[in-house]
This record gives sequence, C-alpha cells and structure tokens, in this order.
Amino acid sequence: MKRTRLSRSKRMPSAATRLVALATSAAEASSHIEDQFWDSRMAEAIMALLEEGDEEALTAALDHTFRSSIPAYDILVDLVESCCEGRRLESKGVVWDALLVCAPVMAWSRYSIPSGSLSGEVLTNLHTHLSAHVLAAEARLALVDFLFSPDQLPDSYCGTAELMKDLVQSGLSGRNLRMDPKGMRETMQFLSDTRYVLGVAMVPHGAPLFRWQEQDGNRVQALAQWQRQGQPCLAPALPACAYQMLLPQAYHAACRDGDRQSRAFSLKASVDFLQTTLNVPAAGFTAVVAPFQQQRLEEYRVGFARQDSNEVLHGVVWPLLDGEDETSDCAIQIEAALKDCGLVDIRILEHRFPLEYCDDCGAPLYPSPEGEPMHAEMPEESDDAPRHLH
Repeated sequence: MKRTRLSRSKRMPSAATRLVALATSAAEASSHIEDQFWDSRMAEAIMALLEEGDEEALTAALDHTFRSSIPAYDILVDLVESCCEGRRLESKGVVWDALLVCAPVMAWSRYSIPSGSLSGEVLTNLHTHLSAHVLAAEARLALVDFLFSPDQLPDSYCGTAELMKDLVQSGLSGRNLRMDPKGMRETMQFLSDTRYVLGVAMVPHGAPLFRWQEQDGNRVQALAQWQRQGQPCLAPALPACAYQMLLPQAYHAACRDGDRQSRAFSLKASVDFLQTTLNVPAAGFTAVVAPFQQQRLEEYRVGFARQDSNEVLHGVVWPLLDGEDETSDCAIQIEAALKDCGLVDIRILEHRFPLEYCDDCGAPLYPSPEGEPMHAEMPEESDDAPRHLH
C-alpha cells in the first residue's frame, strides 16, 4: 500500500482546490490548537467527498500536494486515511469510536494460497482470540466473513469508506458482515502472498480500543499471544500453507506493515521452496541482489541460482516502499534476510539495471551470478512448481 502518487496534469475540481488550501494552511500551523482547527475543517470536507463517492477530488488534492508540498501531503493523506477507517457515531444514547481493523497473514505454498469465504467456526475462533488478546476489554468486534487477497481489498478511498460503513452497521447489530464471493475480483496466484482478515472494533468514546492501550497491556505481548493462540484458527482456511500472523492494527497501517514485512518473508519462502523442491540445502544456492530503475530506483531483484551454475532458478522482487530511495539501506536488509535463511554466497551488485520484463510472459528478469538479467526457469523435473514469487 505505497503512498507515492503518480503525477497528473488535469485541472483540479473546486473541492480538491479547497482541500489543498486547507492542507497547506495546516502545514503552516504553529500550535496544536491551530492544528485541530484545520484538521476539523479538512475532516468535514473529506467526509463529504467520501459520502459523495468523489474519488477524483480526493486523488487530485493528494496529487497536487505531493507535487507541491510534502508536509501538506503528509497531513492530508493521514486525514484521508483516518476518515476512511475511523468513525465517531451515536447509537441508543451511546457515543462510539469505531475503527476498521486489519489482521495481515503472510503465507506461502507450492499450491494455491486460498482466499474467499470463512466458515462460521473460523470466524468464531478469530473473534474470540482477537477480543481476548488484541482488543481492549470494552471493545465490540464485527468481522467480515471473507479472507481477502491483495487483489480483493478495496481499491479506492471511497470503497474503503463504504466497507467501513457496512461493517459499522453490522457491529451495531451485533453480527458479522457477509460478503458475496461472486462479486469479488479474481486472485492472482503467487508462491508467497498476503491475506487479510478485516473487521470493525467499536468502543465507547474515549475508552481504550487495543489491549496495549490498557494500563497492563503491551504491544509485544499482544502480538505473541495473537500468534500463539490465533494462528491455529486459520489452519482450516489455509491448507497446505506455511503462514505467519502479523499484528492487527488500523487498516492502512496494517496493510503497509504487511507490505514491508512480506518482503523478507518472500525471501524465506523462496529459499524454503528451493530447498524442498530441489533437495539442495540453503548453503548450496547463490543469491544475486541488484537495483532496478526506470527514471529512478524502483526496486531490488534477487536471483537465485545453484552455486555451480549461472542459470537463474527463481527470483524475488523487493519493492521500495514509503520513504525509501537510493539512499536507503535496502541492500543491507536484503543481505541480512538472506543470511537468516542460511545462504552464504550472497552477491550485491551496484550496477543499476533497466526495469525489464520478459516479452513473452511479462515476468521480471532477475540478475544472474554473471551479472546479467535473465528469465527465471526451474529444472524440467520441477514443472509442477509455481513459476513466480510475489
């Protein structure tokens, strides 16, 4: 869920112009009181656009501030996300704070990683352990009965706000939200990918929402308990998969955390897959890491080969995320992650390659031990293996 926006030259709608002016004023504020003043007005304007489904105005305002004022952009995008995933509402005399929460799950498998409807038993178990280990004592929870792939998450701010609105209604009614699988997009299949459990958590206004907000709570302990007790809940929904649960958080933060942590997980999945498929220990492979660019550095690609061969067997893309550029320590992170996987022969190339893909199948080209971009190909005896890694 990368925040960097593409530049556009279209004339801004008037609603977007007003949002830009408010965000610029907020960036120039000199006190917390002034921050609150501008934030409240921006929130009103954003909520109106979300209710109208005016994605164009939101996108135009974000694009303009990204080009003209990063401080204003940071303020505006934080508020847009906050308005999509958070609500304050009143029901039966009680004022509620509601938050769209997301529990990412990193998974890999030689077979298809499932997504789709969750059974009642799985939902009940997830509800029990989220309430016991992640949410605060007063929190009410409603879940979506669906395990989302990245392709099936809302693809717009307005879509996210609409899902949040439906979940809030389910939460007030004390039931989970049913999702029609026929209306969901197709899921692209990768060896390693992320799945998401979504829900809404609601507390009386001012009460703690998460376990770590309570006096005796702790974020690290909450994650440990969630992984220990909650992980078995998804076993029926993820057969033949190795998977790891991440900390449930607010929707956008959780998705970004999933994106960040899935990069090292993909490397581990790649090494585990190669070891089991080819019956070769991790130390028997060479990993070649190289930067790839278009107008600017876009990603690192990691090519895997046997130590006695120049043929690339498999590859992993390590994309740059928010705040990362050519000055970031991504290559060091990749090297450390590969060492954790048991690799010894790790080669870091400094030469930048063009962002090239296979003309026939569209797969990325990966660096070989000889420093040439190549198509990844598994041996013929492994034709039943997945072709690409996410």
